[in-house]
Amino acid sequence: MTRSAGTATERDGETRITVWVALGANLVICVAKGIGGVIAGSPALLSEAAHSVADSLNEVFLLASVKRSRRPADKRHPFGYGKERFFWSLLAAVGIFVTGGCFSVFQGIEAFRSGGSESHKGYVIGLIVLFAALLAEGASLVRAVRQVRGEAREAGRSTTEEIRRVRDPALRTVLAEDSTACAGVVLAMIGMALHMVTGEVAYEAWASILIGVLLVYVAYTLGKGARAQLIGEAADPAMQSEVRALLRRQPEIDSVTALLTMQLGPDSVLLAAGIDLTAGYDSETVEDAMVRIRDELKARWPELGQVFLDVTDAAAARRAAEREEAEHPAGA
Repeated sequence: MTRSAGTATERDGETRITVWVALGANLVICVAKGIGGVIAGSPALLSEAAHSVADSLNEVFLLASVKRSRRPADKRHPFGYGKERFFWSLLAAVGIFVTGGCFSVFQGIEAFRSGGSESHKGYVIGLIVLFAALLAEGASLVRAVRQVRGEAREAGRSTTEEIRRVRDPALRTVLAEDSTACAGVVLAMIGMALHMVTGEVAYEAWASILIGVLLVYVAYTLGKGARAQLIGEAADPAMQSEVRALLRRQPEIDSVTALLTMQLGPDSVLLAAGIDLTAGYDSETVEDAMVRIRDELKARWPELGQVFLDVTDAAAARRAAEREEAEHPAGA
């Protein structure tokens, strides 16, 4: 299913709201966790505060990416600024790894070394803070999932499938952050409760380390995806197959010798196709056909911002390859 430019703009607006909701929730939670962690002397709660700091910084990065990626193309960047989102998503992944994951693991190790002397009252305060944080993070996660569900309905896919296919790094990062935050809060609450009941700091130390490991894994996954998109990831395979089929149906095209795609942004794709023309058409007819085919491709897939059709002589290419093989046979 295709998406219009207007729909892409609307989705950007939805993404901004989703990120703002996540940022507001994280700022409030960060302050609450920090104060509660100091009062309770809780490593797990302080780890969660560090997690919220990382998330808040990342949301600022994501808001910047949505705005900057929509700048129009210019002489220095003729294909536009869509990859800004991939760059800022990579920075967000680094922020999660350093500020969240590493600090949480460090807090857990420190708790093992120093032990704990938390008061019962401090822990009650900490658990109340974490419960409030879980509600806030859950509300933010619900907002992100609702956006994904709407996009899935628009594309005719299930919500689960859409979550796996989310191409907007801003939305993907918020989903990952909020999901991880909810899991992290639950781990911190379990660690604090067991510490309070048993008096063993090891439960909370392990909770802190597990939170850190979870954050490192999420950072790795997000960073890996951002890296693939920055290097130049191909468009969806289903879309490539449909484009190839459309080109082959054209009476002026005898065969499609090559089809290359690259994501320039969440809603922008570059297409370069090598085509071999059917014999018998004059140059003026071919020129009109190329214009018609480009228009048809862009009407069917508005995300095809750049379309290049390279006319090749497949028969001549085959003959050249055969001559090369005859002159330099394989294994000679």
